[in-house]
Amino acid sequence: MDNAEVIMIGLGYIGLPTAALIAQGGTRVHGVDINQKVVDTINRGEIHIVEPSLEDSVANAVKKGFLRASTKPAPGNTYLIVVPTPFKDKNEPDISFVEAATKAVIPFLKEGDLYIIESTSPVGTTDKMKELIFQERPDLINKLFLAYCPERVLPGNVMHELVHNDRVIGGIDDKSTKKAIAFYSKYVKGELHATNAKTAEMCKLVENSSRDVQIAFANELSLICDKADINVWELINLANKHPRVNILQPGSGVGGHCIAVDPYFLVSDYPMESKIISTARQVNNYKSFWCAEKVQHTKLKFELDHGRKAKIALMGLAFKPDIDDLRESPAKYIAQRVLQNANNEEYYIVEPNIKEHNIFKLTDYKSAYKNADIIVFLVAHKEFKSLEKIKSKVILDFAGVFK
Repeated sequence: MDNAEVIMIGLGYIGLPTAALIAQGGTRVHGVDINQKVVDTINRGEIHIVEPSLEDSVANAVKKGFLRASTKPAPGNTYLIVVPTPFKDKNEPDISFVEAATKAVIPFLKEGDLYIIESTSPVGTTDKMKELIFQERPDLINKLFLAYCPERVLPGNVMHELVHNDRVIGGIDDKSTKKAIAFYSKYVKGELHATNAKTAEMCKLVENSSRDVQIAFANELSLICDKADINVWELINLANKHPRVNILQPGSGVGGHCIAVDPYFLVSDYPMESKIISTARQVNNYKSFWCAEKVQHTKLKFELDHGRKAKIALMGLAFKPDIDDLRESPAKYIAQRVLQNANNEEYYIVEPNIKEHNIFKLTDYKSAYKNADIIVFLVAHKEFKSLEKIKSKVILDFAGVFK
């Protein structure tokens, strides 16, 4: 795109909505993704992910000429890095994608440009990218604005939250912080909180680690209540009547690219100090293993009681309700583990938010519910909540569909 103002590196679950938001405000955005299929889809005004109201925003932005996708960067004034930060072995964060994205834009940088990382990153990543940039472009020392600004949105409500949620923005210096705040103020109605880059990086990790710890408490309660023969959903509802208690809801584990991942950034860099954070990760990972073992035990009991093998419906693959995102999904892990232990039982795999999967053969949720003997709710999708509870079926409700 000629005369693009913003270069968005990464057009995934966060990059594409952010690009669409900026473009619909009348700013020309050049989006970059390494996947040619994703690029072609966006340039048709279509989207490759499920997110309410995103398709209309992308279609309008493309039609009006404010959004264009490519596999290559282009010159601009503001460069946003919104790429994945996966893990190496032993849960060590891998910033190679951020490094590659940064190297890709270095040739295009010029004096006065703004460079922002939104990708979840270990503390100190922005400073490392500053060193990388200035090592290759010493002519730009003290002439660029560099900052870190993590997203804090909920899949399924991204377009609203990108606008209305507060943002934490930290630059490598005060000038960079102010420049980044001026940029986001054009598109964000939430309050913009100024800090430094390292604190902003830590803030993102702390937010999701806190949520992981709280979910771990709920999941641990569910394990205790199962052994004590207590309805955990009723228990939590009653405990939350206390004016200063707010226990979250348990599930089949914790998934997604944030809560299930970000705590490891802290555990990796601060192993001696992050005891509670590390234990929470263990609890939430164990809950998924426990759910898979519970399914295994239930199907064996069914076969003993009925003299035949059960038909089993595994309901949901996404990491949370009503989205198509399977990243780090505990439901997907449970389904894979259960199928690894299959012994000629008939399985129905259900995920109403995706049309097909490269591993699982998908079944319509109503058909699966009707035909299966054992119903395993792994995700509380809205479609499942419309089903009527049938006493003749064995129901394992790990997601609180019938709570």
